[in-house]
Amino acid sequence: MKKKIILRSLSGIPLGLAIGYLITIIISLIWANGYYAPCVPELAAIMGSEINAVLLQALLCGILGMGFGGCSVIWEIEDWGIVKQTGIYFLIVSVIMMPIAYVSYWMEHSLSGILSYFGTFVLIFVIVWMIQYGRAKHNVKKMNEKMEDFR
Repeated sequence: MKKKIILRSLSGIPLGLAIGYLITIIISLIWANGYYAPCVPELAAIMGSEINAVLLQALLCGILGMGFGGCSVIWEIEDWGIVKQTGIYFLIVSVIMMPIAYVSYWMEHSLSGILSYFGTFVLIFVIVWMIQYGRAKHNVKKMNEKMEDFR
């Protein structure tokens, strides 16, 4: 299990970087008026330059990827129920995501900004969870149908 966590964490680094980069492209397309915005201006100001901000953001996206990748093994612990798996996974990724989002200035640094970002995070988590659950349920149904064919 430890080896699997380490391997998934390491493979999560490039995925975290890629998703972080893709998000900057999407945000630039929506809000940057034809320019590329590699990071939030507040982060660049705090870090002293845009390149320092981008380096920090890349590091933090890599850490996010590691966290999400490493935590994915939770879904394979067969003696845990879906509620326990979901709760522990959500707790761990929230503890990883929220401080990184705060440091990266992906949220407004106020109580309303934190609550708004967390609400958005919960909404996205629920949507992704429901899609994954639906896919898994569909796959189980297909396997059961195939097993019926063998009887």
